[in-house]
Amino acid sequence: MKLYVLVEPESKDLAHLDAPSTTLTLGPLGSSAYFAGKPSPDPLPALPLPALFDYNVTATLLLNEFSASVSRGHEEDRLNFCSICFVSTLEPGTKGKTPFSGPAQGGCMIRGNVKSRKKLFIVIAVVIVLGAVVAATVAHNSNSSTAVQTAKVAKQDVVSTVSASGEIKPKTFVNIGANAFGKITQLYVKEGDRVKKGQLLAQIENVQPEADVDANRAALEAARTDSAAQEAAIKTAQANLESAKANLEHAKLDYDRAVGLYNDKLIAKSDFDVKKAAYDSAVASISQAQAQIAQYKAQQQSSERRIAQASATLVHSKDVLQKTVYIAPFDGVITNLPVRQGETVVIGIQNALGSTLMTLADMSVITAEVQVDETDIVNVKVGQSADVTIDAMPKKVFHGTVTQIGDNAVVRSTGISTSQSNVASQEAKDFKVVVTLSQPPDNLRPGLSATAKITTATKNNVIAIPIQALTIRQRGDLLQKDGKDKGSVQAASPQLNPAQAKEELQGVFVINGKKADFRQVETGITGTTDIEITKGLEPGDEIVTGSYKVLRTLRNGAVIKVDNSAPKKEDEEKS
Repeated sequence: MKLYVLVEPESKDLAHLDAPSTTLTLGPLGSSAYFAGKPSPDPLPALPLPALFDYNVTATLLLNEFSASVSRGHEEDRLNFCSICFVSTLEPGTKGKTPFSGPAQGGCMIRGNVKSRKKLFIVIAVVIVLGAVVAATVAHNSNSSTAVQTAKVAKQDVVSTVSASGEIKPKTFVNIGANAFGKITQLYVKEGDRVKKGQLLAQIENVQPEADVDANRAALEAARTDSAAQEAAIKTAQANLESAKANLEHAKLDYDRAVGLYNDKLIAKSDFDVKKAAYDSAVASISQAQAQIAQYKAQQQSSERRIAQASATLVHSKDVLQKTVYIAPFDGVITNLPVRQGETVVIGIQNALGSTLMTLADMSVITAEVQVDETDIVNVKVGQSADVTIDAMPKKVFHGTVTQIGDNAVVRSTGISTSQSNVASQEAKDFKVVVTLSQPPDNLRPGLSATAKITTATKNNVIAIPIQALTIRQRGDLLQKDGKDKGSVQAASPQLNPAQAKEELQGVFVINGKKADFRQVETGITGTTDIEITKGLEPGDEIVTGSYKVLRTLRNGAVIKVDNSAPKKEDEEKS
């Protein structure tokens, strides 16, 4: 096809726009074909050009004048015409025939009066304008729609879990520290050994403690001997008391008889005085014997106190001696042995820690001690099941149960409990949670890094959607739907105060024809990738699930285009 443009004689311009496989010909024209003021050559000179689709041709109707520009690379020819002549098909290779010497095969040349040319020009201009409007509308609709990914709402099982990291620890373990100052003379175990309760573990030099024990034992025996002697003296004094009582009774009889005889004037006064003195002496002997018994009893009590003192001293010395020997308090495994035979160990004083000889752990009960974030701890309860993975055993999952939940928060950056600090901290905090493993393997070692996934809630056959489909919008933004047609009429939005306009609503975008409408929903438990919907959606509803970048900016009532093809890698990285 060829498009010929005919101009007035005085403009003497001819534009000849050819098909992709032919050429563009430019030349002056009067009432007949002319070239540079002379009759046109046969055929008109031709300028070879690229394909027609490499051109950019624009047309504007200005009164009776038609303006066209033909761009070729960096060159541009601008031609002004008063009318378009005709569209004709010429046979390739036709010579001697120009578009202005007569109609060509498959077409005709229109060279009527001005009115005919104006009518033809108006018709063509209307066609061009309508075509431009249609093309612009299609391009606008294509460009204004937003590509989204969608999914159907369905029922499924939702499992809510809390993940926390920590380390493997035995339920029972002790650090055996130095109880006395001295040099290690014997180490009877090595790290990794399994020991029984009461088994000897280590020995510290004990020369002085043993000597103290012997001395205190001898002192105790001496105190006991003194106590026995005092007991014998008491018995002797009691015997003397009995003898004094007998003498007193005999002296009293003599004294009573002497009193009678003296009153009857049968004996001399001297004899009476002798009897009276003997009686008084017997009475005094009784008092002396009783006092002596009390003295011996007091001495015996003192001896008993010395025995108790010696016994206590002996217990102390035995304790000191016993602390030089270290015995296993329970069955377990030596998990740490930081000292060697011959080293000197010291006990802890005030703020200085003492030497640690070894660590003994009861590996029969293994736990995973993890730190749970403060935002998740409210969902964790004692008795909940948990799956524990250990970094050293990546392909194994160990089942366990939550057995302990800490009451005090621990500052994540320092590891210090908040109860030990007098200053309030705004830093992130964790809570200690202990998970006891049900069937721990024998090759587990304390200190291995572990991650516990605690199941806090499970719901079966409930409405659930992907978490990323859930979004937040302000109420004020939802009242104005996304509409770019300025001529469209929308209902007046209700007036909201600033607080109501900024109220955040939780919901999803539901597909409604070719638009995405925001719908408010209520949620339940949250799973790993899905979240339960308790109100607002029904099975079968189609919702927008992506991309994340689109969901952040998607407006209520926006025109969308569903594209569930795999997202490009660049888009995923951006989102």
